Amino acid sequence: MQAAGTETCGWIDERTDIMKKLLACGYVFFSAMLLFGVTAEAYIDPSVMTYVIQAVAGGAVVGIYWRKAKKKAQEKLGIKEKKEWESDDIFLTEEEEAQK
Repeated sequence: MQAAGTETCGWIDERTDIMKKLLACGYVFFSAMLLFGVTAEAYIDPSVMTYVIQAVAGGAVVGIYWRKAKKKAQEKLGIKEKKEWESDDIFLTEEEEAQK
C-alpha cells in the first residue's frame, strides 16, 4: 500500500533508464581513454598548485564575508530571511487510517 501522494510516474522510470545508459557509456568511454591513451609530454609548474589552493581559500573567505554582509544588510533593512523546510511527515487518508 502506498501513502497518499506517492504514485510513481512513468517519466521518472524513463529518466532513470536514460541516466543508467549514460553512466554505462561514460564508464566505457573513460575506461577506453585509460587503456588506449597516449602519454602527454607536458609539464605543469609546481607553483600552479599553490595558485589553486589560494583560489579555493579565497573563495571560502569571500563566501563567509558575503554571508555576514548579507545578514547585516538584512538586519538594517528589516528583511526577514525565509526558511522553508521540507517535512518528512506522511499524511494518511481516513480510509488508510481505518485499515491500520
